Amino acid sequence: MKVLYIVTSAAIIYMIRFSEPICSTYDKAQDTFLHWKFAVAPCAIVAILTHIFQNGFVVDILELLWTFSIYLESVAILPQLIVLQRYREVENLTGNYIFFMGAYRALYIVNWVYRAFNEPFYQHHFVVYFCGVLQTLLYADFFYYYVKSKAKGGKFSLPTAHES
Repeated sequence: MKVLYIVTSAAIIYMIRFSEPICSTYDKAQDTFLHWKFAVAPCAIVAILTHIFQNGFVVDILELLWTFSIYLESVAILPQLIVLQRYREVENLTGNYIFFMGAYRALYIVNWVYRAFNEPFYQHHFVVYFCGVLQTLLYADFFYYYVKSKAKGGKFSLPTAHES
């Protein structure tokens, strides 16, 4: 199953980068998020510190990479949210997709609570809890404006920093 996941992810990345008409819709000028500086490097540093805190200086590379991936996953939505904020007007499909991605993460928290009370040998992991809550909080502003626009039945748009 993991091989299928990796192959389909690689196919999606290939189509986004090289397949027409998808690759021609990418606007490099709008993609100004400094991924290495504000996502990858901080997540790597926090993962290393977490690993040292949990295991001392004993290096388990798979555990370290897993921790890094959990941290990175929690902030991976930031570039998309920043681009949406810049454009303000959110297409219906994009808005629904991001809403359901956030809802999925919020339901993950419900799953953790359920499993903690109903599975006697459930293993708690503070990194997963912290990152799940962080990711859900990153969606909170988006959720608010999404629900507000659906209640009004109008177009979904995000406010800018200059609006009051």
